[in-house]
Amino acid sequence: MKLAQRLFYYLGGFAIGLILLFFFLGGKKTSCDYSPTARVLKNLRVKERKFSEKALIAMKTYQLDTAVISALLTKGSVDFSKSNTKLDSCKTYHIEGEIDTDIINLLVENCDSIAKIKTVKIVN
Repeated sequence: MKLAQRLFYYLGGFAIGLILLFFFLGGKKTSCDYSPTARVLKNLRVKERKFSEKALIAMKTYQLDTAVISALLTKGSVDFSKSNTKLDSCKTYHIEGEIDTDIINLLVENCDSIAKIKTVKIVN
C-alpha cells in the first residue's frame, strides 16, 4: 500500500471519528473544567448566592447588579495567593475580573451549599 493510500485511509477514519464525537457530545452541556480556577468558579456558579450587607452597599454604590457578579464568576480569575483555602468549613476566594474596563474584586466565602459574597470592590 502506498503512502498516499495510507494517508487517505487515516484521514478518512479520523474525519469519521470527529463527526461521531461531535454528534455524541454536541447536544450535551459538557465542559472541560480542569484548571483550579475553572473548577472553583464553576463550583461557585452552581451554588446559591448570598450577599453580605457590605457587598450590597458596595454594589449599590458602584451601581452593579447580580448579572455583573454572574459574569465575573464566569470570566474572572481566582487569585489563590490572596485566598484562604486551608479552612475546613468555608474557604474564601479572592476573584478578580474586568467588566466594561473596570477591574472588580470579589471576596467569596464558599461553604457546602451557599456561596456568600463578602466584599465587592472596583479598582481603578
